[in-house]
Amino acid sequence: MATAPVNDWNVPKKTTGLVLFCCWLAILAEGYDVGVLGAVLPALAEYKEWNLSPLALGGLGSYALIGMLIGALFIGTLSDLVGRKRMLLASMVIFTITQAGAAWAPTPELFGIFRLIGGLGMGGVIPVAAALTIEYSAPNKRSYNYGLMYSGYSLGIVAAALAALFVLPLGGWRAVIAIGAAPVVLLPIIWKFLPESLEYLESKGRKSEAKALAASLRIANYRPVVPAAPVAQGGPADPWWKTITTMFSRKYLRSTVFFWISLFCGLVLVYGLNTWLPSIMKKAGYDLGSSLTFLLVFSLASAIGGLLLGRAADKYGKKLILVVFYILGGLGIMLLVFPNTMVVNLLFVAFAGVGSISTSLVLTGYIADYYPAKVRGTATGWALSFARLGAISGPLIGGWIAGSKLPFEANFAIFAGIAVLAAGAVALIPKPQPEVPVTAVEVDPDDAAVSTR
Repeated sequence: MATAPVNDWNVPKKTTGLVLFCCWLAILAEGYDVGVLGAVLPALAEYKEWNLSPLALGGLGSYALIGMLIGALFIGTLSDLVGRKRMLLASMVIFTITQAGAAWAPTPELFGIFRLIGGLGMGGVIPVAAALTIEYSAPNKRSYNYGLMYSGYSLGIVAAALAALFVLPLGGWRAVIAIGAAPVVLLPIIWKFLPESLEYLESKGRKSEAKALAASLRIANYRPVVPAAPVAQGGPADPWWKTITTMFSRKYLRSTVFFWISLFCGLVLVYGLNTWLPSIMKKAGYDLGSSLTFLLVFSLASAIGGLLLGRAADKYGKKLILVVFYILGGLGIMLLVFPNTMVVNLLFVAFAGVGSISTSLVLTGYIADYYPAKVRGTATGWALSFARLGAISGPLIGGWIAGSKLPFEANFAIFAGIAVLAAGAVALIPKPQPEVPVTAVEVDPDDAAVSTR
């Protein structure tokens, strides 16, 4: 694990709360925009003006995910180079404005283009919010705080399902999507209250700015740790490419490979089920309202599960919790094959939500906490970017199953198998190796003790 500055222990609860709240707002808005397509997909399937095939519907679900792949790759890296706060706000501007364009789009091609551009912002929000949350949280609360912050994602999907239930009959699918543009009004709030990352400022050698920010945040006895390769104030920083090559070094290569595989599988589950669950359950004999209820329970259970899994991960270890709950999630998915009662199936869908969204969010926090601070946004962004290939595959897998006339049970068997594969990849992630102790630290004569992670 990277050496952590003492501010990890001295950040006031108010400051941590502000960071969590601002990141939560951004993730909530992103969750709505991600979930809204699954919520309106049955209506789009019946939209005669476009006459879309099941495979074309799956393709529409992948446009935003392609953008998210690119956005996570570049915006996550840029957050390590030019600042987290700036890139979080830029990401929100992109995906909120393009939602209005998608709602207006007269053709499926234009709809897809707006979703593709919006995906750039959606992909950028997660690695930046992850890095900020980890950096402003105490080590023994990082998974829980990350789960708390990331509950906005699941609640955003819940909001999309509720909007579809109540707005779809009145205003159609365009009105439901247009609601996703409303969070643009949150930008001034986030700009005012969200602080820049102290670890980012330190990693760039901007120690005086870090100290000034720490003072304004009322962080007591702030003692910034000099990076392993010290950077003089105002002097040249490490070349940008070192931000990328660290995660492929001998020390981190195996971890990177298995993080990427497990998160890939996790996002296949998240986006495949999120996009197709209402349609799959409708095929199973439920009406549209009941089918949307499955999506609602799937997302709401994952929001609650993220908090519970986060607390359990802090107490018992991230790897153990992730392996157990990916397997339980796969079991919940598989049990939907059987003709159970509505209540029983809702319970299994809840397990599926916890075993896909909740586990994947804990896994993302695990990644952000695993790598050194100076590459935290890059490592998280690149992992998420690779995992977007899984996110793109999820809706396409559901569309392929629907188009190939396979029975709806095939969805559950395939997605359950992917959950087990995710569990296996997590199990192979090595324990984090401690960083070489940092010897150069700024210490007052009266306070010689500096904590390390």
